[in-house]
Amino acid sequence: MTTRTVRETEHSVEVQAPADQVYALVADVSSWPQIFPPTIHAESLSRRGDTEQIQIWATANGEAKTWTSERVHDPAALSVSFRQRKSQHPVGGMGGRWVVEPLSDAHCRVRLLHDFFAAGDDPADLEWISQAVERNSTSELGALKAGAEASSAGRLFTFEDTVTVQAGAEGVYDFLNDAQLWSQRLPHVARVRLEENTPGLQVLEMDTSTKDGSTHTTRSIRVCRPHRSIVYKQIVLPALMDLHTGRWLITPAGPEEVQVSSRHTVQLNRSRISEVLGPDATVESAQAMVRQALSGNSMTTLHAAKAHAQALAQAPAGS
Repeated sequence: MTTRTVRETEHSVEVQAPADQVYALVADVSSWPQIFPPTIHAESLSRRGDTEQIQIWATANGEAKTWTSERVHDPAALSVSFRQRKSQHPVGGMGGRWVVEPLSDAHCRVRLLHDFFAAGDDPADLEWISQAVERNSTSELGALKAGAEASSAGRLFTFEDTVTVQAGAEGVYDFLNDAQLWSQRLPHVARVRLEENTPGLQVLEMDTSTKDGSTHTTRSIRVCRPHRSIVYKQIVLPALMDLHTGRWLITPAGPEEVQVSSRHTVQLNRSRISEVLGPDATVESAQAMVRQALSGNSMTTLHAAKAHAQALAQAPAGS
């Protein structure tokens, strides 16, 4: 009879932010793309009481992957327990718990606990898992600290633009989904390359033109949901940004009418503001410039999607 060796680990970090704010970031998986670099999108699939099923889309060795986990929330204890529903070899099983401990009104400690065992009897497998947990836990806690402190200091900013389209959702969604055609359809897109090896998971690389004639390259991973939404995260960013996530959302607004919105969440790379914008630039002027540029491109895309969808809706049947 084989006796499984269960190993337990604990890692911790102190965060200069209120405990309730940090706990909220851990508890709300929708915030994870702004915190953890590999996470592209995360959402709650179902919740019954304090038990929640979540799905996560994230990068692993440069590829987009998705999986589900079960979590149990304990708001009174500022903790969230988790358990993988199906582990991947060489992991036989893994779970753990996030615990946030207040140290003062604006200072807390986050503990990340894991328990795990290997699928087989080879001690090398258990050691491999231990090293992976060590590496990932240190990275995740560091990212949580940076994200919580940035959020507490107000360094993230979010904005949204919306248009109303007199057509159904399909035409709008197809325009946004078919990004491989954007260099032909949008004046600010100089070059585009789209990969979709897994349906609904896209890797989009673009060269975007700016008003001064220069271009910058971005690379995004997109999670596409026909005909409702496309969420994305840039994994190659312009010099002025440390983080950029976005969402295209299509919602019914009436008979054959939808509202289409473009939302951006951005964190500036403050150390490069002077380098990119000049010595007189401030954080406020940099935010205004980034918002103007992103909003301008979004509105151009939204109006092009609107024109495309409305032209399709008005075309004679069979044309």
